[in-house]
Amino acid sequence: MAEQEWARYWQPAQLPGVDLLRARYVRHAFPRHSHEGYVLGAVSGGIEDVVMPGGTVHAAPGSVVMINPEVPHAARAGAPEGWAYSTLYPSAEFVATVAAEITGIRGTPGFAETDVTDPHGAHLIREVHRAAEEGNALAADSVLRVLVVRLLREYGTSLPARTLVSAGSGKAARARAALEERMEQPPSLEELAKELGTSPFALLRAFRQAYGMPPHAWLTNARVRRARRLLDEGGTPAQAATAVGFTDQPHLNRHFRRIVGVPPGAYVRERKNVQDLPSAGPVASPTWQNRQHPQQSAPVKDRGPARHPQAPGKPGKR
Repeated sequence: MAEQEWARYWQPAQLPGVDLLRARYVRHAFPRHSHEGYVLGAVSGGIEDVVMPGGTVHAAPGSVVMINPEVPHAARAGAPEGWAYSTLYPSAEFVATVAAEITGIRGTPGFAETDVTDPHGAHLIREVHRAAEEGNALAADSVLRVLVVRLLREYGTSLPARTLVSAGSGKAARARAALEERMEQPPSLEELAKELGTSPFALLRAFRQAYGMPPHAWLTNARVRRARRLLDEGGTPAQAATAVGFTDQPHLNRHFRRIVGVPPGAYVRERKNVQDLPSAGPVASPTWQNRQHPQQSAPVKDRGPARHPQAPGKPGKR
């Protein structure tokens, strides 16, 4: 089944600050991680199970998945045939600019629901991909803005500010800062807890409560984020692996592919070839070699949407 997987992750030159992923996965599963920006996804075939803090949603064709910045989540196939989807990753700055210009949302904009039935919204996501792949900058940028405005007006809310409400959350924040600063040679959980004047179990509990994942998972996610930035700046996968504290390039490859969806080599090639649209293509699994693929997988029966608010605020509309 793995040979049926393919993926393309890229950033079109005409859409700075917005990454695109179009893929079909069967065995691949994304571990718990988070993004600095937003996630807007549309399943075109199969079922995607998205594990959110409030439960698991079953995203089917015709639905739109919306995930706010820094919300921990995981994803896996929800059907034997896996899932095919198109996803947009607009930056927090882009969404905030659109929200300030068009909507009445105050503060940090976000989405009150994770999974909604919105065939037109799903169509717009795929249209952004189509226009970008055809090199139509005007259409891609225009449709993207129409999409974001639609989703914010229908399902948007103002996200609550993150505040430290306990001594445990304060220690979690200090632990996170220490891991960020000492990423190349991080302390053990016991060493970190001792530095912060708490116990390993208390720190583990506080960190998970504050960030939705244990320190070691958060550190892996942070390393992959920093590795992506280094690759964007022209570094090689080997250089990035060393700089962020992975033991070697295969170690980076494994975690990068699990979290981003493609290996770092494919990620770098797409970054270099954004102007060469006709030659760009997806990457197949498990050998992750470039090959052609169909535009969509055959859809399966819709299981129906699941309602799972990811942040306090008004409920999303249908």
